[in-house]
Amino acid sequence: MAAAWLVLVMLLLVGVAVATAEAGGKLRQGFYDRSCPRAEQIVKHYVERHVPRAPSVAATLIRTHFHDCFVRGCDASVLLNATAGGGGGGEEAEKDAAPNLTLRGFAFLDRVKAVVEQECPGVVSCADILALASRDAVAVIGGPFWRVPTGRRDGRVSIKQEALDQIPAPTMNFTDLLASFRAKGLDVADLVWLSGAHTIGISHCNSFSERLYNFTGRGGPGDADPSLDVEYAANLRRTKCITPTDNTTIVEMDPGSFLTFDLSYYRGLLKRRGLFQSDAALITDAAARADVESVAKGPPEVFFQVFARSMVRMGMIGVKTGGEGEIRRHCAVVNS
Repeated sequence: MAAAWLVLVMLLLVGVAVATAEAGGKLRQGFYDRSCPRAEQIVKHYVERHVPRAPSVAATLIRTHFHDCFVRGCDASVLLNATAGGGGGGEEAEKDAAPNLTLRGFAFLDRVKAVVEQECPGVVSCADILALASRDAVAVIGGPFWRVPTGRRDGRVSIKQEALDQIPAPTMNFTDLLASFRAKGLDVADLVWLSGAHTIGISHCNSFSERLYNFTGRGGPGDADPSLDVEYAANLRRTKCITPTDNTTIVEMDPGSFLTFDLSYYRGLLKRRGLFQSDAALITDAAARADVESVAKGPPEVFFQVFARSMVRMGMIGVKTGGEGEIRRHCAVVNS
């Protein structure tokens, strides 16, 4: 059995290498080796110094990277502030959209960018810093480390409505989730493995309260999502989301293990304890459920490898390279 798992891990490692090679001509490993040789080391050292003091930052960095890549590609458009317009008008940005209002990593990324800028002004993109910092933060909390192809450039446009339209919602069923992922060039496996990021981090009651109180529209504690474990739902109503309108209480995505990058998220799914409807959806499809069952029974190294592979694939969505976009001096604003 151990030999079989070893073979699988080796195959997955090859898959990561192949996925990286697919970025040929766009992204490449070591993109900054000549222009800013210490760039990746600077990001890594900053993350290693600060994330242990606030380990929940790892989850928000992954989520920020994910939300960025699903709107206009991985171009750091999610980091841009709203633009000011004449007469007090202006365009609201992606970070103003509801799915992004709870992202908390913007100041952290601004500080990382400032340190890199001191070393190499105008060379390293915010999009690459986000991809690298996400990877390094996962490694710091005990998750996998993978090689990140770099060479992304930063976008100049960020529109609130696009984030509302394109970021997968926690209320989605499997069909809608898969359609959302396929629209970005990802597949069922990527959907399952990237959802595994929910092994860390937190949510708020308003993201899933309908599963507890108003699943069919009748309302009340008796109107819970039948796919949710009864005891788990009762505990959430009793200790966390005490009222249907609670939108401030924080809930662990992976209870008891939300700061540890492990397999407990998948094991919870099989017990019908996925927090979001989109989590529960993963075991409603035969192929996705088979992946969940397989990884839940295996060693964590297998999950680490498949998660890394899918992060590499996600990090290539719609990238801007060459003369496209720009290298922002400050991640929150386009260059003047």
